[in-house]
Amino acid sequence: MTAAVKIASDVLQVSDLRVELAGQVDVLADVSFSLAAGEIVGLVGESGSGKTTLATALLRHARQGARITGGHIAVAGQAVLELEGEALRLARGGLVGYVAQDPATALNPALRIGALLRETVLAHLPKLPGDAVQQRIQETLVDVGLPDDAAFLRRFPHQLSGGQQQRVMLALAFVLRPRLIVLDEPTTALDVSTQAHVLDTLKRLCRGHGVAALYVTHDLAVVRDLVDRVMVMYAGRLVEVTGRERLFSAPAHPYTRALLAAIPDIARRQPLQAIAGHAPAPGQRPAGCAFAPRCARRRAECAVIEPSLSALDAGHQVACLVPHREVLPRGDVAVESVTAPGEGVLLEVQGLDVAYDRQVLFDVSLQVAPGECLALVGESGSGKTSLARAIAGLGENVQGQLRYGGEPLAFSARQRDARLRHQIQYVFQNPYRALNPCQTIAQTLSAPLAHFFGVRGDEAHRRVEAVLARVSLPARVAGLYPQSLSGGERQRVAIARALICEPRLLVCDEITSALDVSVQASILALLRGLQGEGLAVLFVTHDLGVVRAIADRVLVLRRGRVVEEGSVEQVLGWPVDDYTRTLVAHSPRLHLGG
Repeated sequence: MTAAVKIASDVLQVSDLRVELAGQVDVLADVSFSLAAGEIVGLVGESGSGKTTLATALLRHARQGARITGGHIAVAGQAVLELEGEALRLARGGLVGYVAQDPATALNPALRIGALLRETVLAHLPKLPGDAVQQRIQETLVDVGLPDDAAFLRRFPHQLSGGQQQRVMLALAFVLRPRLIVLDEPTTALDVSTQAHVLDTLKRLCRGHGVAALYVTHDLAVVRDLVDRVMVMYAGRLVEVTGRERLFSAPAHPYTRALLAAIPDIARRQPLQAIAGHAPAPGQRPAGCAFAPRCARRRAECAVIEPSLSALDAGHQVACLVPHREVLPRGDVAVESVTAPGEGVLLEVQGLDVAYDRQVLFDVSLQVAPGECLALVGESGSGKTSLARAIAGLGENVQGQLRYGGEPLAFSARQRDARLRHQIQYVFQNPYRALNPCQTIAQTLSAPLAHFFGVRGDEAHRRVEAVLARVSLPARVAGLYPQSLSGGERQRVAIARALICEPRLLVCDEITSALDVSVQASILALLRGLQGEGLAVLFVTHDLGVVRAIADRVLVLRRGRVVEEGSVEQVLGWPVDDYTRTLVAHSPRLHLGG
């Protein structure tokens, strides 16, 4: 590790950046900010706010159908928007590094880790001697906390854990010694322990190498102890920019406060407040303040005057005509009562074993009552998804006993009674793979209606619109294809597809990991409401804040075995097992208030 680098001037300078769709419809406008060497800045906002558009624009890239039409981006004095051809190729990676959200799709599965790193270095530094290339690779692997031995370098990406894959992504970015690194939701799919280690690694690398970092996320809790400053984006504009401590103690913009009110916190169970309405799509911005239609503080002038980002005080900018000036209240929020589960047992699992090339679950037993939410937690590889898939009838090599409604339940979904099959529904973690790209959302949601209930035509159309509203999606989404939606919107469609089947047991596999906090709050509130109607939920997650918000009981898995089980208050408040204590300790906390 090199000594900390201290550079007085800004590494990144962005001024008046504008990105448009066809017809001069802006996606981003009037975006200006700077980053200093070694500084980490969080960029937060809901899905569709323009975060990823801004992040990729720093590499002079715009998604299909969009183009960068104005502004200036300078990285270490180089005007990025003026680069072309070979100079641009070298800048992408050499000057500006990028870490994608999903390493499983970003890493070439056909190349070994050593080859991936070597190819990256030589693509930018072809004249670097072989021994120097190897030395740089080994130094970088040590920097990101990975083994640097030959055995590790011979592994393929699929042979690594999720945390190791994400560290490889950091290594691929830092091996070229860029001046700026852009990170797009890099810890979304990681368990809390791995996430904590990756974030600590990132902080150490940026400070040690003097690299400026823009960290894109939808979850303010994740960046609470990582970033130096936070930029809040709404509808393609920056609406608040301030230091970390000020943002969490005295946020000025109503939108920022609404985001914080929507975040679940492991420290306490509290009512989550989703932000009413929807962010405007490009080309549909209202006159005046874009947030005004969703804002409880709006005044008549807010519908006419569009506020610009201006100084509230030193180091604090806000775009609001009536900003908050008071600090957030400190102290406990009223505790939300836990849903009382229905009588009896809906699902019973006894002595479940699951094996693939090796055994992954050992003698697992559990019960779920009608109206109850049981959370399955544990690190990656603990067996959570294997257990969930076995219950849903999607597992292989399963032994033990399953009972549903007091009757034996077959291990294979195909062997289960057709009249009951719709009652157990599974929502997958990855909406990109779960939705048919050749079907519109209306077709995707109508198919189970026709299959299970024989419902078609106008009645199917009515039910599709109703279920979209339940998952906070506008009716216009029905006519779109999955590729036209954001990741969070696709996940909501996947949830809607399960709910339209009228399930009694919903198996949720990390379903909120890709959602922004406001939509997550509305989905969790929806599930709590459905529990009141008798829906049982098996909720797989690595986010213990979400567990605190939704679950009645928690089952902790480690290496395929149950190590602790109990109520939410018992397991998260007074964990007994050392492993559970570690999970709780690594979970991010908000620490709101002055």
